[in-house]
Amino acid sequence: MTRIGLTEQIDAFLQTLAAEKGYSTHTIRAYGHDLAEFAGYADRTAGRSEGGEKRPLAVDDIDNLTVRGYLGLLHRKNEKVTIARKLSVLRSFFRHLVRHRLTDEDPTAAILTPKHSRRMPSYLSVDDMFRLLDQAADDTVLGLRNQALFETLYGSGIRVSELTGLNVFDVDFSSGALRVSGKGGRDRIVPVGEKALNRIQTYRDRLFARTGIGMVVDGPLFLNKNKGRLSSRSVARILEAWIRKCSLAVPISPHGIRHSFATHMLDAGADLRTVQELLGHKSLSTTQKYTHVSIDRLMAAYDSAHPRR
Repeated sequence: MTRIGLTEQIDAFLQTLAAEKGYSTHTIRAYGHDLAEFAGYADRTAGRSEGGEKRPLAVDDIDNLTVRGYLGLLHRKNEKVTIARKLSVLRSFFRHLVRHRLTDEDPTAAILTPKHSRRMPSYLSVDDMFRLLDQAADDTVLGLRNQALFETLYGSGIRVSELTGLNVFDVDFSSGALRVSGKGGRDRIVPVGEKALNRIQTYRDRLFARTGIGMVVDGPLFLNKNKGRLSSRSVARILEAWIRKCSLAVPISPHGIRHSFATHMLDAGADLRTVQELLGHKSLSTTQKYTHVSIDRLMAAYDSAHPRR
């Protein structure tokens, strides 16, 4: 019987995620890290000897006990949410192998995902968000760019990776919308506020005046100091500096601005399905985590107003 190498199949699986599923480079790297970690554990514990020498690990060397032992090791130093994520990656991998008839059984099939309490997303109040967005920026290309960055994040609710992936021709000033390339390569049209559009225009006007880089040719919308595409990590660093500058008590990430957008929309009466479409969530359950704030406020209003509370 032909032995199918585990490492080779991991590489093939990652290529499939890129070519067929359209997963981002960041996601594929994370999957690769988790699968390599598991393969290293399995090679130490499930490897088979042949003629006194250890032979390369094969897919069929992995069984339920191997997976359970790996999860047991993870429990020593990882939170349940991390273990659940790593198990999810293994499930995807072995389901892929079964679907392509590279193995007969899925060793993760009978393993339950560890239960964990869902962490509520951090967010800013409306007042704190306005305080962040309205702080004065220095009248430079980078200062105006930073204002446009965070106004666009809050005005549209897009992911930071979608923000940095925006190109000039993705902005439709006439309709007030952005064309966004989301997870899995799925494009969607997202409305964005007038304040964000004005700040984008102000930033690009100043950029053109200083560098000659205009908006008649497509290219990255937000540029770094070297005139290349701004990275998500750079946006996070810029936001940290802005938070310190306006002395906000709540630490917030770029993704936290997205959380704030969703929370404020729902608090103002937006329909959950509408917010799901705006955020680009595939599942409504992903969007429902934002409803806790509205429920908290409903309970507070109930407690203060109901005569028989």
